[in-house]
Amino acid sequence: MEFLMAHSHAILILAAVCGFFMAWGVGANDVANAMGTSVGARALTVKQAVFIAIIFEFAGAYLAGGEVTETVRSGIIQSEAVNENPHLLVYGMLASLLAAGIWLVVASAYGWPVSTTHSIIGAIVGFAIVGLGMDSVKWDKMGGIVSSWVTSPLIAGFIAFALVKSVQKLILDTENPFARAKRYVPFYMFLTGFMIAMVTMTKGLKHVGVNLSGGQATLYAVLIGIGVALIGAALLSRVKEIPGENHAFRFTSVERVFAVLMIFTACAMAFAHGSNDVANAVGPLAAIYSVLSTGGEIGARAAMPSWILLVGATGIVFGLALLGTRVMLTVGKRITELTPSRGFAAELAAASTVVLASGIGVPISTTHTLVGAVLGVGMARGISALNLRVIGTIFTSWIVTLPAGALLSILFFYFFKGLFGD
Repeated sequence: MEFLMAHSHAILILAAVCGFFMAWGVGANDVANAMGTSVGARALTVKQAVFIAIIFEFAGAYLAGGEVTETVRSGIIQSEAVNENPHLLVYGMLASLLAAGIWLVVASAYGWPVSTTHSIIGAIVGFAIVGLGMDSVKWDKMGGIVSSWVTSPLIAGFIAFALVKSVQKLILDTENPFARAKRYVPFYMFLTGFMIAMVTMTKGLKHVGVNLSGGQATLYAVLIGIGVALIGAALLSRVKEIPGENHAFRFTSVERVFAVLMIFTACAMAFAHGSNDVANAVGPLAAIYSVLSTGGEIGARAAMPSWILLVGATGIVFGLALLGTRVMLTVGKRITELTPSRGFAAELAAASTVVLASGIGVPISTTHTLVGAVLGVGMARGISALNLRVIGTIFTSWIVTLPAGALLSILFFYFFKGLFGD
């Protein structure tokens, strides 16, 4: 530990670089969770999707990423296990960042939509078991996290299924679906604005020094939701039905209305993704900072500086812009055929699930959540609408992710242990 404290600034810089690399991998792989459905539904081009995601991924990571970061930082390993050897926690967290980051970059290069949450938590548990012992892991906490990986896609799938059915009943199965779409789509826009605003007001703004009561947060969220709906209604007023455009497909004009809505839900999904998945990159970085800033006192409560979230947010943006399109196309085009009305349902369902989980500090997998939502959309049309081979490949990549992250983390843990000493 003496070596680490003597070179604490250099170690912290190394940790920040590793955290940035991990965030780069998060952006490269999980951009599909935020924007893939928009591209697949042809509501946005790849360039437009990346531009929107850069803004809202960054905002979500910086404004609402702190709750989940706390869980990844201190909610997985027993502090008692490293009280006498805090340097082992530093080595392990550095190893976890590198291991998860490398796996994400490899997966992104092949277009595999793997879970970044699986990657980092698998890496942390891997080094903890080998370096600290089985008892060092908070298995009860892990049980809640693992169960969320199962429940989150189910919840998102159910919400997406319900949204698709509501669109069918209120809009598509009517005599004049275009007019009904222009009437009801602003309501969906209100839900999108309210949901994102609510979690930002109640959770996210605390990390930038703004504290609001429950009543104030609800009022502001309602006003923001109304504002979003009004802006959307103004945009929709420019959408006119073109004579003859519904000849080949009855709902062509309706889908153009939903394409406007998808701009809003894409922003919501990007914000939700940033708020949840920044923790995968900066949670371990925050743990390293805590050890170094308190002189090795694991139980000490160190305030997390905003620059840590900034490192994660910036890394996500760079990864998203440089290597994000491959996974985006896999999720957006290959699971099931998406239209703007279907893509909106998947995005709003996934964003709602992710934001709620982020608000209570549960690091769910956005990959699982969005795929669950897309499956819910497909199931609303029947199982034949799903590409089961692609779904099987995705599920396989999820299973491989946990051991891959753990094994790489163990290797890097022993590397740092040998490099810096026991």
